[in-house]
Amino acid sequence: MLGVQMEIPGVKLGMLEVENVRVELVVPELAREMDEVCESIRARQTLDELMAGDEVLAVRAMFRAWGVDPARYRPSSEALLRRIVQGKGLYRVSSVVDINNLCSVETGWPAGLYDREFIQPPVMLRLGLRGEAYDGIGRHVWHPEGRPVLADTAGPFGSPISDSTRTMIRESTHAVFTVFYAPAKTADAAVQQALARQAALLERHAGARPVGQALLPPR
Repeated sequence: MLGVQMEIPGVKLGMLEVENVRVELVVPELAREMDEVCESIRARQTLDELMAGDEVLAVRAMFRAWGVDPARYRPSSEALLRRIVQGKGLYRVSSVVDINNLCSVETGWPAGLYDREFIQPPVMLRLGLRGEAYDGIGRHVWHPEGRPVLADTAGPFGSPISDSTRTMIRESTHAVFTVFYAPAKTADAAVQQALARQAALLERHAGARPVGQALLPPR
């Protein structure tokens, strides 16, 4: 099981590693479950109610504790939830990516998803340094200076805002490492429940076999 060292405060990390993963573009049963969750969220929340919700406020407070403006650098979970309440639904990328996004909106926490093969331990959660950059998924080059990043010996590769193309999920991916960035006051049981839910979805829809899971307490 891959470990992570923590250098920034205010966050509790829930980590899961699985292998034997099967990445498929379309899984009808998963697509139906995503639609049901999106409809449920949209039916019970307006955009204003979403933004006043406990989880969104807690994640935004976590960002501010790091010196990051969540209005300028939106948490990935909030971006997905906003899409849902605006009627745009969740992106459809692949079975593994879709499961990660589904778990992110169910918890309200940013969730990172990485191809384990391209991570070079040790891994650290820290603030980005001057001059660091990486190609972000679906965006231009991401400059993480002063913002939270997961970094290995090759440099930063992920964050609760934008992950990198270096460690992104591909059709050839067979081992996956996931991270929930939960606010520090989140109950351990809630994080463990989210990890169990994610592991079950990956097993059911992607054939994954668990390697291990861990909870890293706040610094």
